[in-house]
Amino acid sequence: MHELVGRVPEVAPSARRAGPAAAAAVHREAEEWSCTGRTWPAPTTRGHLPYPLGEVPRQPLRARRDSPDTPWDAPAPRTLIPAPAVRPPDVRSVADPVPARLPPVKVLVIGGGAREHALCRSLSLDPDVTALHCAPGNAGIAEVAQLHPVDAMDGAAVARLATELEARLVVVGPEAPLVAGVADAVRDAGIACFGPSAEAARLEGSKAFAKDVMAAASVPTGRSYVCTTPEEIDKALDAFGAPFVVKDDGLAAGKGVVVTDYIAAAREHALACGRVVIEEFLDGPEVSLFAVTDGRTVLPLRPAQDFKRALDGDEGPNTGGMGAYSPLPWADPKLVDEVLETVLQPTVDELRRRGTPFAGLLYAGLAITGRGVRVIEFNARFGDPETQVVLARLRTPLAGVLLAAAEERLADQPSLVWRDDAAVTVVVASHNYPGTPRTGDPIEGLADVVAQDAPHAYVLHAGTRLADDGSTVLSAGGRVLSVTATGKDLGQARERAYAAVDRIRLDGSQHRTDIAREAAEA
Repeated sequence: MHELVGRVPEVAPSARRAGPAAAAAVHREAEEWSCTGRTWPAPTTRGHLPYPLGEVPRQPLRARRDSPDTPWDAPAPRTLIPAPAVRPPDVRSVADPVPARLPPVKVLVIGGGAREHALCRSLSLDPDVTALHCAPGNAGIAEVAQLHPVDAMDGAAVARLATELEARLVVVGPEAPLVAGVADAVRDAGIACFGPSAEAARLEGSKAFAKDVMAAASVPTGRSYVCTTPEEIDKALDAFGAPFVVKDDGLAAGKGVVVTDYIAAAREHALACGRVVIEEFLDGPEVSLFAVTDGRTVLPLRPAQDFKRALDGDEGPNTGGMGAYSPLPWADPKLVDEVLETVLQPTVDELRRRGTPFAGLLYAGLAITGRGVRVIEFNARFGDPETQVVLARLRTPLAGVLLAAAEERLADQPSLVWRDDAAVTVVVASHNYPGTPRTGDPIEGLADVVAQDAPHAYVLHAGTRLADDGSTVLSAGGRVLSVTATGKDLGQARERAYAAVDRIRLDGSQHRTDIAREAAEA
């Protein structure tokens, strides 16, 4: 049994809190806790699209379009790019230059979930994207991109397809192809790829590796032990006590983590995993923060919060995610800058020092504890369902940002521009999810959402496919749809999202009814 992180003061075991109530409690704790000579800030207070999914023009997209009338921030390039501070996100000074347009770009997106649909949707709205392809895609992505029946795990096949398409940029969505080295194969073919190498993707592929990187970079995280034998497992569980946190060391589609008050359940999961990381429970609301990086420069996006448990009230088993919202009205306005300084930049610097630079999307899963920010986990790709709400608020065209990261010139990228809108996404899942889902059921009501809820609400497909008739959409996975909506605030976005959910008919489907409710009512 190997302890990776030095001992820190214990956290009183209690159920994880999320939202405004938790923020208030954490604020009281933070007032009494000092870390490295300063008090960690505690949470306080701190777009819609031009046409609905069903009306997005099919490929080929227009080669050029008038520059969007959205403003741009353009500070002097620097390696550490902070989040926008005082100036409202949709207002720029007359002195701010408008960034140069890209040459026409052909993009290939790898994956077939709602995350990839969100990426494809944003890319389809980018005036510089002249052709958009996806492999393998799904029934919804087919409305905005040309699909190709290529195995996302086959690096050689993906590289060959990108070459045939003359793609300038390949965007790898899921974690499994990244860990398998698909991004490496694409880069070896001489094509820019947004996604880390297989070696750098170990940051998600091995939780033990991630803990080692965090320890070397002095990134704040919880104490943990890597265990491979029953004896080591028992010692680690005894060392921490309840609630027990047991994580499969490898990839598990977001379902390899067990948090339980029962030592028997914790031990059973640990023994089933083989190699596990057992760590202290981190009490406090959770935050997901994405950052685009080229291996040196780090450009943070806006934070979001997702809902991992299957049932309302954070009950039931863990899932890949049942919903998300952004912004976080209860979070400290300085949170992004703090995480950039203490978590994201040190991690990127440490990986570069090791000779495995991380270029792609670095996703930090965070707990806002009474002792400050603590990293729960790292992921090496956009999160699902958080991507759906983060991209819904992004005003800057996406292709240029991803291409700048892939071509190692992110320091020249102007600051991102964001909508003031709030966004909420609600996942509609199949019967029996997160167990073995029932598939093959017809999905109805999608056209009703386009007709009655667009442009403020739209449906992103995850586990879907077309029936043999070429028109009926069928369920084909556990998480089937992500219904996403924007509004002037979380309350309006939430109301619009659930109105759209109510129009969808899928036999046996399930969804949570409390996504963003507490934050909207605060």
